[in-house]
Amino acid sequence: MITEVFTATTFGVDAYIVRVETHIENGLHNFSVVGLPDNAVKESRDRVMAAIKNTGLFFPFVKRVTINLSPADIKKEGSGFDLPIAIGLICETNQVKPDKVKDYVFVGELSLDGRLRKIPGVLPIALEAKRKEYKGIILPVENAKEAAIVEGLDVFPFETVQEVLGFLNDEIIPEPFRINSNEIFEQHNFYPVDFSDVKGQAEVKRGLEVAAAGGHNIIMIGLPGSGKSMLAKRLPTILPPLSLEEALETTKIHSIAGLLPPDTSLISTRPFRSPHHTASDVSIVGGGSNAKPGEISFAHNGVLFLDELTEFKKNVLEVMRQPLEDRVVTISRSKITVQYPCNFMLVAAMNPSPAGNLKEQEMYSENVLQKNLLKISGPILDRIDIHIHVNPVKYHELSSKADAEKSERVRERVIGAREIQIRRFKSKKGIYSNSNLTSKEIKEFCAIGADSENLMKMAITKLGLSARAYDRILKVSRTIADLAGEENIRPAHISEAIQYRSLDRQSWI
Repeated sequence: MITEVFTATTFGVDAYIVRVETHIENGLHNFSVVGLPDNAVKESRDRVMAAIKNTGLFFPFVKRVTINLSPADIKKEGSGFDLPIAIGLICETNQVKPDKVKDYVFVGELSLDGRLRKIPGVLPIALEAKRKEYKGIILPVENAKEAAIVEGLDVFPFETVQEVLGFLNDEIIPEPFRINSNEIFEQHNFYPVDFSDVKGQAEVKRGLEVAAAGGHNIIMIGLPGSGKSMLAKRLPTILPPLSLEEALETTKIHSIAGLLPPDTSLISTRPFRSPHHTASDVSIVGGGSNAKPGEISFAHNGVLFLDELTEFKKNVLEVMRQPLEDRVVTISRSKITVQYPCNFMLVAAMNPSPAGNLKEQEMYSENVLQKNLLKISGPILDRIDIHIHVNPVKYHELSSKADAEKSERVRERVIGAREIQIRRFKSKKGIYSNSNLTSKEIKEFCAIGADSENLMKMAITKLGLSARAYDRILKVSRTIADLAGEENIRPAHISEAIQYRSLDRQSWI
């Protein structure tokens, strides 16, 4: 006789169902797990044996036990197979009624005394269980809130193997664990920081508003202490709120990586990731032997802030080129290839020179400043639409008692501009904001009049703007017009967009 128990494991940001087949026969004692298990799954043998014995249940120590994880051609990882393997053994030894087992997906790690412990990746597993029309999922108590976000799936959390057996034998009949996902989403959709915390910097705030409205990448150039990091950390507060679908996408990535905070069932605020400039390319884009997600994926639907941009290793910045364009990153290893979403806004900050203040800045020539900029490759700069200088805040602005504009009001304008773009691009697949426009779409949606053409010509010739600046100026102008509620791009919009291309000028001191 063979007993089947269903579980699931993650692959990338998705999950797939695994059939755990248990066979017990006479012979010399042996306990083998087959079906491409990794070390954590192989070690489940010892945890399962100890858990069954320490809970007073029978374990067939004088039998030959074979556990097959099907499909057998896909590698199985993690400790979440402990519970389904234990349930398969208990069913095979007739210690539990098998009738209900086939209706549920079982996941969970076992301690040696039979308690269930939390595992990563429960959200995508719950979503897959619902898609495959299982009646419910049985898991550790610590994972209950995360799984309960999925509506239409019964979630039964338990603390021990004995409680699971009581449920399967109809000795205990618990109510499915429920939460109100909409209520949780609304309660946690807030930020501890606000744009009004920043004194002065009206021009930079405007640049960030334009970037948020069009989904544009932005780089800020300024001396230490001018407020670049403070401004960047507040950018998520003016972005449109996460939709429930976006929140689920973001939560799945954090869930599979085991980074979901305790007692958090849903990430409902836009992520803000700020890796140190010593970070490796693997930690930024993802990878390693298990092809895990990196910082660009953890920033999905949010902001990736690279402070001290010129201090990052060149190869780290170069590997970001394709993800910045495609909004997904493909990680290939000899035995596995996975894709992770990485639709984020890149916000970079850099010092114009090694100077620490304005007086020291005067010591450096333009050649030194240009050499500092050359640490960033052209292809990376080509993917940044907005360049803006951040000047030190003046004393009268620091000491001002006037209330600055709050993030909520700025966000309202950003949402209005984004709604215009959604309506404009509803027939265009893969285009959701002005930052996604290609050269073909720029010609269609960013047409300008004769006055604007003359202004562009002057900018290119007299200011020495690079060729790459032309399309970027048009895209940013389109966003500025959307913020103003204008159908057509006007010279004033072009003029403002030109100010955001300072790094393309021949002289940018």
